[in-house]
Amino acid sequence: MAEPLRVVVTGAAGQIAYSLLYIVAKGDVFGPNQPIILHLLDIPPMMGVLEGVVMELADCALPLLHGVVPTDDPAVAFKDVTAAFLVGAMPRKQGMERKDLLSANVKIFKVQGEALDKYAKKDVKVLVVGNPANTNALICSRYAPSIPKENFTAMTRLDQNRAQAQIAAKLGVPVRQVSNLIIWGNHSSTQFPDASHALVNINGANTAVVEAIKDAAWLNSVFVETVQKRGAAVINARKMSSAMSAAKAASDHMRDWFLGTEDGRFVSMGVISDGSYCAPKDVIFSFPVTIKCGKWKIVQELGITDFARKLLDATGKELEEERQEAIQIIEA
Repeated sequence: MAEPLRVVVTGAAGQIAYSLLYIVAKGDVFGPNQPIILHLLDIPPMMGVLEGVVMELADCALPLLHGVVPTDDPAVAFKDVTAAFLVGAMPRKQGMERKDLLSANVKIFKVQGEALDKYAKKDVKVLVVGNPANTNALICSRYAPSIPKENFTAMTRLDQNRAQAQIAAKLGVPVRQVSNLIIWGNHSSTQFPDASHALVNINGANTAVVEAIKDAAWLNSVFVETVQKRGAAVINARKMSSAMSAAKAASDHMRDWFLGTEDGRFVSMGVISDGSYCAPKDVIFSFPVTIKCGKWKIVQELGITDFARKLLDATGKELEEERQEAIQIIEA
């Protein structure tokens, strides 16, 4: 059997981690033959709750789980890890502006970046889930200069999964039959869910989603808005933010990053921008990517309509503003 991988999950006593830890420990992310050791980081007041989570992991009797390290010390949490799920962040509460969230969270991600730089493996793959995810990932990378920028990503897979589910429901097909939906830009309400390159498999043949739906007005309005506002809709209904679906998306993102994407399929990930599709450079921007041997690559030469261009520019502008604000907060 392979050597165990060390995987850190931050915010490990929280809602998202509660669903995520089981998925990871069961073998759905790193493969059915890959043993793992989980490093669970949370803040000191949550250590009692974390103890309960550790008991439950033990009680699951998972064959691939070779060890659990609960801690409130980043030096212990990030030691020799190969994969990092950075879930822990201050959640947005009612009446909070995105700015308030930014100032609380960029400081957390600075500390975690420094700890990754010092203690983690140099090829560690880092997925930021805690919001504002794109800018948190950028700050984290900035404070981990010895780790390649490509190794820091932000999660837009939840938005992609939401978009896929909306299209599948509209067409009355299983969600598996819909592929290549794109989330462009920021994981915020400015993101652009784009179905113009998506495919649906009907009777064994791939058809463009646009052709199958034949309703451009719906695709450019109701569909986009539903995906953009889905997080808020879940909070309104559940009185808490998305947890189960966020955990599933985080595991999808990391699985594809480690094990690769299927031929002919691409997925959305927030990655460091090289200016593709006229996106601003040096922000973490969600692009369609394919993944081979643990390396992602932006899918090039997809057509961008005038409608799409406007939305890409708006989300890019928001990311530049967030970057500036985050740097000001940290340097203050």
